[in-house]
Amino acid sequence: MNDILRFLLELLQRFVRTLDWMLLGALLALMGIGLAVLHSAGGQDNALVVSQGARYGVGLGVLWLLSRVPLQRLREAAPAAYLFSLLPLVAVLFVGTGRSGAHWLDLGVFYFQPAELLKLSLPMAVAWYLNARPQPPGFVVTVVAMLLAAVPTGLILLQPDFGTAMLVASSGAFVLFLAGMSWWWFVAAAAAVAAAAPAAWFWLLRPYQKDRILTFLDPESDPLGAGWNIIQSKIAIGSGGLRGQGWGQGTQSHLNYVPEHTTDFIFAVLSEEFGWLGVLLTLGLYLVVVGRCLWIAAESRDGFGRLLAGGLGLALFVYVLVNGGMVSGLLPVVGVPMPLLSFGGTAAVSLLAGMGVVMAVGAHRPARKR
Repeated sequence: MNDILRFLLELLQRFVRTLDWMLLGALLALMGIGLAVLHSAGGQDNALVVSQGARYGVGLGVLWLLSRVPLQRLREAAPAAYLFSLLPLVAVLFVGTGRSGAHWLDLGVFYFQPAELLKLSLPMAVAWYLNARPQPPGFVVTVVAMLLAAVPTGLILLQPDFGTAMLVASSGAFVLFLAGMSWWWFVAAAAAVAAAAPAAWFWLLRPYQKDRILTFLDPESDPLGAGWNIIQSKIAIGSGGLRGQGWGQGTQSHLNYVPEHTTDFIFAVLSEEFGWLGVLLTLGLYLVVVGRCLWIAAESRDGFGRLLAGGLGLALFVYVLVNGGMVSGLLPVVGVPMPLLSFGGTAAVSLLAGMGVVMAVGAHRPARKR
């Protein structure tokens, strides 16, 4: 009996040895909060919770599989993964579907958002390219790396999906930042964006995108129209107070005042029902995830792994910042979900896949010399 137990224990340790338990614990806690808030926001719809739970299960399976892949294999697969991710991104422009553009591919069984693939494959490709070259990167290397990010970003903007394009571009930019890219590149990029803003306003932005920016600047100018979403979201956040109104007791969400309360604006439901204590707990868990990613990056003795883990962790920080700023009126509404809280499968699976890659960096880092 002891031999059997010892064998089973060794087998279990072999299967879980690549998992980072602090990172996994924070992710599981966030998923638990997400399911609890989704149950309330969805009107106690158990089918909705089961559906999202199944997606989490798929994501955790992908996380476990990727955590076991050696860094050398990930590095070798980076160019192919990048090129493969571009194919559905082109296809969605011709056969995609969406309410305000072509964001999704209808695969019959489920809808698939191709842009989510680039949140992982783009930082992998940029880290692969930079790792094989001297750091900090020179002018030519920086330009090529920026082009790697510009191609998928441009394709996503054509859908159009400004929010996801911004997040994908930031994932590549963070890898460049960690590689030591000079600050003047960021200053130049900011100046270029500012200079191009007037032209973008007149020739690139669609009417609904202009409305979002104008609403952000003055939501009270159209409280029953374009400003409705953000006004109701801010009311829900403020009404939560310190302790919240209680699970399932949020008035703004259950009376359908808060828009998209199971997806993009689910953070407003969390704020209303669990208050600032719930918000601080959730943000603390996100901080643990981001901090753990950066710690794994700092501990890695592999250049590719360091750039990739750090880039994925900082990109997650931006996802949380953009959604939180959006629902609280601090940023324009750009249709970005809150990681692991908002209902949706592609975003959850892609994020968990990225965390699996981070765990692979931590599990397969070379041992330090004594």
